[in-house]
Amino acid sequence: MTDLTRWMEQIDRVIAQGPYTDSWDSLFPHPAPRWFQDAKFGIFIHWGVYSVPAFGSEWYSRNMYVQGSREFQHHIETYGPHKDFGYKDFIPLFKAERFDAEAWASLFEESGAKYVVPVAEHHDGFQMYRSELSHWNAYEMGPRRDTLGELCGAFQRHGLVPCASSHRAEHWFFMGHGKEFDSDIHEPLHRGDFYWPSMPEPPHQDLFSQPYPSEEYLQDWLARCCEIIDRYRPGELYFDWWIHHEAFKPWLKKLAAYYYNRAAEWGQEVLIAYKHDAFAFGTAVVDIERGQFSDVQPYAWQTCAAVALNSWGYTDNNHYRAPADIVCDLVDIVSKNGNLLLNVGPRADGTIPDEDAAILRAIGAWLAVNGESIYGTRPWRVFGEGPTQVEEGQFTDFKKKEFTPQDVRYTAKGEHIYAAALRCAPDGRYCFPALGLHDAARKPLFHGIITDVDLLGYPGCCQWQATEGGLQIQTAGVMSDMPLVFRVRVE
Repeated sequence: MTDLTRWMEQIDRVIAQGPYTDSWDSLFPHPAPRWFQDAKFGIFIHWGVYSVPAFGSEWYSRNMYVQGSREFQHHIETYGPHKDFGYKDFIPLFKAERFDAEAWASLFEESGAKYVVPVAEHHDGFQMYRSELSHWNAYEMGPRRDTLGELCGAFQRHGLVPCASSHRAEHWFFMGHGKEFDSDIHEPLHRGDFYWPSMPEPPHQDLFSQPYPSEEYLQDWLARCCEIIDRYRPGELYFDWWIHHEAFKPWLKKLAAYYYNRAAEWGQEVLIAYKHDAFAFGTAVVDIERGQFSDVQPYAWQTCAAVALNSWGYTDNNHYRAPADIVCDLVDIVSKNGNLLLNVGPRADGTIPDEDAAILRAIGAWLAVNGESIYGTRPWRVFGEGPTQVEEGQFTDFKKKEFTPQDVRYTAKGEHIYAAALRCAPDGRYCFPALGLHDAARKPLFHGIITDVDLLGYPGCCQWQATEGGLQIQTAGVMSDMPLVFRVRVE
């Protein structure tokens, strides 16, 4: 088992030698990278041992030990008693025999994504990369391949920014229910054991829950994060929610200082994505899980969402979203200064399901035509208009948004303003009030000179006129279930 002392000494040395120290004052402000602000669209990947049972969700490793749960009953009926077949026994079945990093990268490039965030370690504690800190990793067990390393190399070859996420923090309690009955999770457990430490599960939003993670656990968490940083140099390092617990606060500062100092050493722009208020505002990038803001924000932010509503990982009965709904979310998020990180869940054999791939290709086809209204843009003076209200907050993506042709989202770049109608008008008539003829003597309303309007992907199909009621547009013969983007040239 690797001595953590050496890791802690190295971390302290890098912090002492770099421009950033482990204090919020030193880490503030840390600007979101230009590449991130221009990219707008990324891919998230939940793939791991939980892809073998492919039941319920990627939380199978927890839920299979929760007595009375669907996963608990399914496990007994399918695999037998937990004391004879536990979660660790799925690892030899996780073979990834058809995993092809180049094929994944090619698909993600086709989707129009610009960066990719594979889960390096999920709550189950199985590392999807080569590690000196634990033998429970994909290089030594299961696939016996450095899957994260292969992906990062393929992403770079396809012009995608390689990133990574760590969900290790939640492992403190994630397997703890297995100690409540006769299972394969029991004491003694020590650092280096797969199930260590399996502590009692706290309320997930309790910032002060007991027992606090031990110093040994926190050192191990920090070392694992820094190992990912040094070995794979991710452009984005994403964390799930439980790092907001009070016990993690000093270690988050160390993590950020180490990462940002390494990036400065490499001449690389990087970001940390976090939820809630784990990091001090301005030191990293806010992420909203399966939801978004209802209004434009003055800072860069990110939404993480998934092609399936029921699970981040692959299951045999994933409930998929319609590509048009995801594109509407992308347009809405970008108009509000955000990025969309869209998750797919590959199978245990390493193949991406046809349903996931079809959604990504549909998004890519739309971006191939309309990408100039997304990539490299910035928010306009108003993010949008229309009757449909977007609910703000997490876990709202299951509520289908019934957008209308009057719902429009704006972005801007150079001499163009882009007006995206989120739904196609059957009569081909559109009105954009914010782009009308206004008296701007007192209020900061649009008062520019429009010289041309065209519809991306449909050259020569629209007529337009600026009036006091708005920019009036008439199209002919255009029908689509995707948003339509009008490019407005302004002098």
